[in-house]
Amino acid sequence: MPRDANHPEQELAQRAIPCILAIPIGIASGTVCALFGRVLLAVGALRDAHLLVLAPFLPLAGLLITWLYRRFGKEAARGISLIFDVGHGAEEKIPLRLVPLSMATTWLTHLFGGSAGREGVAVQMGATISHWVGSHAHPRLDEAHDGSYAVIGMAAGFSGLFHTPIAATLFAVEVLEAGKLRYRMLMPSLIGALCASRASSALGLEAFHAVVPALDHAGAELILKVMVLGGIFGLVGATFATLLDWAKKEAAARIPDPYARIALMGAAVSLLVIALFHGRYAGLGTNLISDSLGGNPVHAYDWALKLLLTVSTLAAGYQGGEVTPLFAIGASLGAVLAVPFGLDPVLVAALGYAAVFGGATNTLLAPVFIGCEVFGAASLPLFFIACTAAKFCNFNKSIYAGQRVTD
Repeated sequence: MPRDANHPEQELAQRAIPCILAIPIGIASGTVCALFGRVLLAVGALRDAHLLVLAPFLPLAGLLITWLYRRFGKEAARGISLIFDVGHGAEEKIPLRLVPLSMATTWLTHLFGGSAGREGVAVQMGATISHWVGSHAHPRLDEAHDGSYAVIGMAAGFSGLFHTPIAATLFAVEVLEAGKLRYRMLMPSLIGALCASRASSALGLEAFHAVVPALDHAGAELILKVMVLGGIFGLVGATFATLLDWAKKEAAARIPDPYARIALMGAAVSLLVIALFHGRYAGLGTNLISDSLGGNPVHAYDWALKLLLTVSTLAAGYQGGEVTPLFAIGASLGAVLAVPFGLDPVLVAALGYAAVFGGATNTLLAPVFIGCEVFGAASLPLFFIACTAAKFCNFNKSIYAGQRVTD
């Protein structure tokens, strides 16, 4: 947005308009996320109850997903890459068809056993709604804006799904360009995130919270252990991002036809999902999170198998996101690492939940506050230490190809 120091009233209007528009953007995004999230949970429950019936049809679902995007997608087929381009200021339109298309194809992915997340879809939907509102409510801004409405929508979509408005706000202002924060967008993004969270909560989409054991003090030994653990989590996040990028390129090079690629890889994913503990690694991975934080048995290889199946599902061309599987990978890895480190498994699972997400997205503040909003602020210092170490050890790798790096 252009600024003019000689016209403070114009500057005030330019700052106020996004804040005002963030209210309907947040409400609309939260409403859509509530619909998306509640149906997705029902779809996951149906899949779990009938896995052997549904999972064999994953390749056919993949063919339908590919056809839908090739037939109706157009620019929407670029997905999160389009959102990042617009966020960086590209003069492009985000078509409204992206909302129903990404929503329906993600439901298909999960119904038939794909291992994927949901945050990528929520962020895309929020940015699409926000871009549309900004374009129509204030056309002149649409011609000159610098991606501000994409940022507001990303925050609203993330918050509408996860009910973590502070983390969602920080995620939106830091994820587009690692090493640079869009401070001017903090207030409108926060307003959008708060409205989205309240709207989706009012419509019945429940938030996830867990209790982490409180510590009386953090001694030098604990701090050192958390630093080492954070570094491991950062490396795992970087590994996920690197493997995902490599797998997408390799799959496209070896099987250029998208229909053949999604059918063949979908068949392999389907077989693995059924063979590996009867669907333990299908869907979001919330079962692994519950086991890790609830004291249930967690296998030493759970995190690795979830990582590989999620990479395979997304590389094949199925729709969804990466963040919830990253939470599952981090939590299950943390529960395993807690034993040799001599720490409480619930605490280390919580640290892994946040830090692997940070390591894979190349963000710092968002994962710290994800930890605080999900597990409570009492462990803020430990989340900060773990996520800082994860950021230091992730080599600026990111699951988002459109992310720019300035640090």
